[in-house]
Amino acid sequence: MNDSSQNHHAKRKLIIAIDGPAGAGKSTIASRLARKLGYANLESGAMYRALALKAIDKDASFDDEDGLTKLAQNSRIRLEPTMGGNRTLLDGHDISSRIRERDVTEAASRVSVHPRVREWMVARQREMGEGGGVVMEGRDIGTKVFPDADLKIFLDADPVVREQRRMEQQRVKGEVAAGLAAELRERDRRDRTRAVSPLVAAKDAVVIDSTQLSEDEVAARVEELVKKKLNQRD
Repeated sequence: MNDSSQNHHAKRKLIIAIDGPAGAGKSTIASRLARKLGYANLESGAMYRALALKAIDKDASFDDEDGLTKLAQNSRIRLEPTMGGNRTLLDGHDISSRIRERDVTEAASRVSVHPRVREWMVARQREMGEGGGVVMEGRDIGTKVFPDADLKIFLDADPVVREQRRMEQQRVKGEVAAGLAAELRERDRRDRTRAVSPLVAAKDAVVIDSTQLSEDEVAARVEELVKKKLNQRD
C-alpha cells in the first residue's frame, strides 16, 4: 500500500456495527453514538419495517417471497437523519411513526426471514454505509452486511429484562403487555433460527450484556471502544 492509500484509509471514518435482539437497547445506543461522532445512524430494522408496511397496504402475503422481493425492488426506502432521530421515507412518504406500531413490528419479523428479501436489503444497506462514518444497527450487520466493519458490538440482555424494557417503551399493562412479551419471544425465535443470516454475535464482536447496566453505562463502554479503535488507527 502506498502513502496515498494509507492516508486515505486513515482518514476514512469508521463503520460501526451494533447487533443484538429486540429490547437490548441497540437503537438508543446507536443513535446516541452517531450523534456524538457526527456519523449517520442507519437503522436496518426500519427498512424491513418499511417493506412490511408496504406489504400490509398492498395486502401482500408475508409468506410470498417472490411477491415481497418484487415489492422491495419497486420501493424507495430512505433514512434521513434529524436531531430527533431518523425519519423513514417510503416512496417519498414519511412513515416514521407508523412503522413503530405493533402490526408493522410483527409483519417486519415475518418478511425479514426470506433470503431474497434480505439479499436486496443487504445490498441497499451496503450502498448506504460503504463510505464509512456510519453506525448501523440490526441483527446481521457485523456478520452479513459489513463483515469487515471497523468495530462490531453485540448488545444483549436477559430476555425478561428485554421484555420489561419493551413494555415500558410501549407504556402498556395487562393483557396487552403479555401479548408484547409473547411477540418478542417469537421474534427472538425467528431471528435466531432463520436459515439465512440468523441472529448471532460475530466472532470478532465485543459482546456487552446490558442486563445490569444503565443506558449511560452502556453508552460509556461503547464510546470507550470507539476511542480505542480511533487511537489504534492514528
